[in-house]
Amino acid sequence: MSQGQGQAPTGQDQDQVTGMVCLESELQDGQMKEVEVDEQKILLVRTQGLYSAVGSKCSHYGAPLIKGALVGDRVRCPFHGACFNIKTGDIEEYPGLDCLPSYKVLTCFILIMQFNNWGTITVNQWILCLECVDSVTYTNSSLFSKVKVEDGKVYVSVNEKSLKVYKRVKDMSCRVSGVRHTILLIGGGPASLLCAETLRQNRYEGRIVMVTRDTLPPIDKPKLSKAMHLESASLLLRPTDFFQQYDIELWTQKEAVSVNPVEKTVKLNDGSLHYYDQLLISTGCRARPLSCPGSELEGVRILQSYEDAKEIHQSCVGKKAVVVGASFIGMEVASYLADKAASVAMVGNGSYPFERSLGPEIGKMTMQMLEESKVKFYMNDGVVEIRGENGKVKEVVLKSGAVVETDVVIAGIGVIPNSDFLKESQVEVDSRKAVIIDKFMRTNIPNVFGAGDVTSFPLTIRKDQRVNIGHWQLASAHGRVAALNMLQKQIKIDSVPFFWTVLLGKSVRYTGYGEGYTEIIFKGKVEERKFLAFYIKDDQVVAAASLMFDPAVARLAEMMSNGLVITKAQAQSDDLSWLKM
Repeated sequence: MSQGQGQAPTGQDQDQVTGMVCLESELQDGQMKEVEVDEQKILLVRTQGLYSAVGSKCSHYGAPLIKGALVGDRVRCPFHGACFNIKTGDIEEYPGLDCLPSYKVLTCFILIMQFNNWGTITVNQWILCLECVDSVTYTNSSLFSKVKVEDGKVYVSVNEKSLKVYKRVKDMSCRVSGVRHTILLIGGGPASLLCAETLRQNRYEGRIVMVTRDTLPPIDKPKLSKAMHLESASLLLRPTDFFQQYDIELWTQKEAVSVNPVEKTVKLNDGSLHYYDQLLISTGCRARPLSCPGSELEGVRILQSYEDAKEIHQSCVGKKAVVVGASFIGMEVASYLADKAASVAMVGNGSYPFERSLGPEIGKMTMQMLEESKVKFYMNDGVVEIRGENGKVKEVVLKSGAVVETDVVIAGIGVIPNSDFLKESQVEVDSRKAVIIDKFMRTNIPNVFGAGDVTSFPLTIRKDQRVNIGHWQLASAHGRVAALNMLQKQIKIDSVPFFWTVLLGKSVRYTGYGEGYTEIIFKGKVEERKFLAFYIKDDQVVAAASLMFDPAVARLAEMMSNGLVITKAQAQSDDLSWLKM
């Protein structure tokens, strides 16, 4: 609850609710405090002597930002890494789409004023009147230098209309009649959506067309492997009328089959031909299917779409399930099915799950977690045959000779970039068929951009090493940067990778890029399921993972984002005060 309520100062709108939220001494420079006015939580931040106020919940999944990392002028969500400017509330790093409510700070000095013997003004109370608007925090600096806070009480006033609002859609334009310029976005994921929204936020007046083979508008795909029973309405990133409101044409159940950069046309699977002025390739990746004998049987499934998730859920409840592939998708599916299927077996080709990405210690821990929920593991193994009866799956034969009875087989064995349609286009791809782009999201073909999982791009924190990373957060950042460069703003991609996985309600967070690490340094104890892991390469921290150690990974992500080098010696030290700075 707020510490006290106050009367609106003279001249203040009557729809303002005012409360005394803290003492000035309770908030030092570089600190933030969650305060309440009329049961509305607000994040109050003090930097360089000035106060700012924004919404207190992350616009992604509503995480409390007070538990996050404040570095400079932005706060990073402790759960999934989204970043917000504390002066404007604008989202600066993903996941998520929306900004925070921001509040214009008006410093009211004409309250209980007294003239002392020297003729100067003193003020008994300092009132911060907050109004929900899209503007930066400001103060009258010339007057500020002449005043003195005597009682040291901070009051906050919030417009009643902004109560209970915890996110804000950034102002966007619409198409202007007569403007013939067309931007065509191939793909219906976060990269295309962020590209479209960023174009409209920057007053692009031309035509925007988004083409997706999916049956639905863009959805929150990370949820598909974590909560497979959800209805489609709860997964939509934007409602259908959002696209209509901002003149973003959304074509579902359509797929690009070829691109002609000379003619600037894209051919779709329905035979239609469409002209573009600028093109975004953001087609993502598709799940790699099993290729062993019997993989065509009924009951063998992959997780690619909302419909796939729903079918897996329905077919596995009360039935026997085998999950092939002990990495992120496979482990999340096994975790979800653990208390729904009659039995769950996991087949992996390594000694432990996540062994290459997170290391054997964390992999062993996650394996034990699922074993406690009756998931049976077949590690250092693989599927050589799927046997059926009457066209339906009956059992799986493993390399070890083991035979596992099952009703459903779910494959989570990797992905393939969706770039086959570019074969005759001269758009350059790498050996994995990922589209090669530069730091401005440009391909080798003028006016053709790439973004998201389908691309290979230079990663800033690894000295521009070319990488292909399938993270939701990076795909979103790619879409934004692509849009800005379509508008000739010359913005480079410099995001730090951040992702998370959820197993049985426990979330492992990860930041950086750990490929090629040679050592892992742990703080806490993995076996107690509370730890922070530093991944070391060339005597530097290149990545970090944690469980129940927030907001360490969020803070490390901000440090990496600011170009700070974190040494092996720092990671080894028992004193982690450097991480809290």
